[in-house]
Amino acid sequence: MNTKMTAKNFFLHLGAIVTFYASAIALITLLFEAINFAYPKVTNAYQYYFPSISFQVATLIVAFPLFLLLSWLLQKSYVAEPQLRESLVRRWLAYITLFIAGAVVAGDLITLIYTYLDGQELTTGFLLKVLALLAIAGGVFIYYLREIRNQIASRERNIWRIVALVVVIGSIILGFMVVGSPKAQRERRYDNQRVQDLQSIQWQVVNYYQQKGTLPNSLEQLRDPISGYMIPTDPKTEESYEYKKTGNLGFELCATFNKEGFNGIGLMPHPSYPGTIAIGKDAENWSHEAGRTCFDRIIDPELYPVRSKI
Repeated sequence: MNTKMTAKNFFLHLGAIVTFYASAIALITLLFEAINFAYPKVTNAYQYYFPSISFQVATLIVAFPLFLLLSWLLQKSYVAEPQLRESLVRRWLAYITLFIAGAVVAGDLITLIYTYLDGQELTTGFLLKVLALLAIAGGVFIYYLREIRNQIASRERNIWRIVALVVVIGSIILGFMVVGSPKAQRERRYDNQRVQDLQSIQWQVVNYYQQKGTLPNSLEQLRDPISGYMIPTDPKTEESYEYKKTGNLGFELCATFNKEGFNGIGLMPHPSYPGTIAIGKDAENWSHEAGRTCFDRIIDPELYPVRSKI
């Protein structure tokens, strides 16, 4: 049987499999991000979780239609030249995909069984991830198993395409419903940058205290042209963050946030100053409401002693 393949058909097969993998990975990552946001993992470490599904959605918008188009062109070529179905490139790519999908399904089930036998908590988020991965990888495995055996008729192939299209579009809609619109994600990105800026300012204040034995009276005193430190400003409004000295060891940092943010656990209040957080005592609290929020800080002189001057 003549199974000679032209360069055109080779790149059609390669393009189809690449866009398929890109779509599958983006779909799984999108669902995982949505699940992580809806059911965040509780830990004792500082976390300011910032979910983003922009790249995954962009990949699906471009790669998945390309996959459908290339697959349709391949099916047309198979009808015109049935011997192409037996080409080595097609069979190798199909078997590789079948192997990967089977390995993912097996690994998914192993992880689920191990977690249960090990006595670990089967959280809702974990079970949803297992289910999502099992459904996607299982569907891919069944499709390519029937594809290799040439058991998929034209009508059934169209059903697979419709189901895949519904799953992709539904996942994108679900992702935006859970994580938020592009505007909401942009606002969270601004909030995430504000928290990072306040952390940077906080540790510059601590360093200033260790160097001079007193807290700065204003943020302008933190400017250091030699080290190159520039005082950050609000990423959206470009206004300065608020700083106020509240005592010999205490200070306050304020910023205006778009949305509520919660970092969770590990908060250690300073024993001498109720309602404030001791810097260096495990994790600082950067939880905030939407709008103007202030963070009270107290420097622990035992953890951050004034450096002796020679």
